[in-house]
This record gives sequence, C-alpha cells and structure tokens, in this order.
Amino acid sequence: MIEERIFAAAAPCLKHRTIAKVVVGSSLLAVALDNGAIGVTYVPREEPGRGSSIFPHAGWLEGKRAPDIARWAVTGEDRLKRAIGLGVLIAASEAQTFHDGQTPERPFGVAFSKGDVVGMVGYIRPVEKLIRPRVKEMIIFDEGIMAGGDSGEVTPTALQAKLLPTCDVVFLTGTTVGGGTLASLLAMSVRAREIILIGASTPLYPEAFRGTGVTVLAGSRWLKSHREAIFKKISQAGGIACLKEDVIKTSLRIQE
Repeated sequence: MIEERIFAAAAPCLKHRTIAKVVVGSSLLAVALDNGAIGVTYVPREEPGRGSSIFPHAGWLEGKRAPDIARWAVTGEDRLKRAIGLGVLIAASEAQTFHDGQTPERPFGVAFSKGDVVGMVGYIRPVEKLIRPRVKEMIIFDEGIMAGGDSGEVTPTALQAKLLPTCDVVFLTGTTVGGGTLASLLAMSVRAREIILIGASTPLYPEAFRGTGVTVLAGSRWLKSHREAIFKKISQAGGIACLKEDVIKTSLRIQE
C-alpha cells in the first residue's frame, strides 16, 4: 500500500513533532507543525451516505503527536481524516532537501515530444496551458467538472481504463493518494514513460514511490514566513490560486 510506504518514509521527519495548528476551509486545509513547517492539501468531497459532515475531532488536534495524526492518511475512516493526515505528511517533508529538476525547456524535468499523447487525471489549468502546445493530444479526466475550460472538454472518467493505456505521459494529482485511487490509475498507465504526481497534495517522499511507476513528484514547499497569510486565506474559503505568493513549486525525479 503506497500510503503505508509514504508514512514509513516520513517517520524520521515526524519524530518529536507535534501539531501546532489546523485550519479546514471550503476547498483547502492547512496543517502547521511545531517547527513551523506547513502542509496544504484539498478538502475532499465527502462520500455519499455518510450523514453529518461535522468533524468530531474539532478543537482536539493542536498539541497532538504528529505521527499519530499523520497515520490518519493510512487508517482514516473518512476522506477528511485521510486528508488531514496527508497534510501532516506534506508538512513534514519540509525537513528534506531536494534539487529542483525542471527547466523552461523541460517542465517538471520531462522532455515532451510533439507526438506525445498526455493524460491528466484531475484538471489543472495552468499545467494544461503549459503542456498542450508541446504535444499531440491531451486527454483530461476530472469527475468534478464537465469541461476543461478554454481548451476543450473533459473526458468521462468511465473511459480512463480505455484511454490511459494509450498515453505516453500521465499527470496524476496528489489527491489520488488520499482518495485511494492512485494504485488503480498507475495500473492503467502501462504505456507511460513518465508518470508525474502533481499538485499541492503531492507528498515529497521519493523513496516511497520507487518501483510504483511514478517518475516525477511535482509538489509544493510552503513558506514558513507566510504562515498567517496562508491560514487566513484558507479560513476565508480561498482556493489554490490565491496562495501563489506563498509557495515554491518543486519537481524531483525518482531515482530507481
């Protein structure tokens, strides 16, 4: 289970850490650890039929051991608990040092070809605008929207099993980790020479992804000095676009 591997890789970074603050907004949540490290991820849509959306642990998280809350990413019985756990894992990855492998010619450190068919699970408009002119075709899946903005329609997710195996490069959003769909999507991406896990919800632990087929982790490093701005914007229902001044995007290649 990939989530177990991520938790194991994060264990040294979580040791002796506690939860300083948690804010859950309408589309994002943020976690701060006692050392100032910050993790941001998406607030998931709740599973149908679970009844009340009230979070029973409200007011209880601050001061708790970070490893205990991070474990929710693996064991959480609902999507919100798993998302909070993922937020802790993302925050803890700040303790690691990485070299950003991307250049203007090689976005995300990947060489795209004019003949490439690119799949994207989870629509990220800036990435589409960057990549679409470089390739033959982009196939975008997103169960939450019906159209991909200015550049074309989103393909029904029912066709993922048919079309992902035709893709040369695949982008998967980090939310597939907490959502439990990553393993099945990786199994569909059998032809892809590059699989890029991308977005704020991407946990930056390369050792956890060795042998999975993922080749690049494209995630976010949140600026400690912007903590109050980050939490204020999220608490006031801000989305990822309003946090662009508070983050450093980074891409790292997984070495097999």
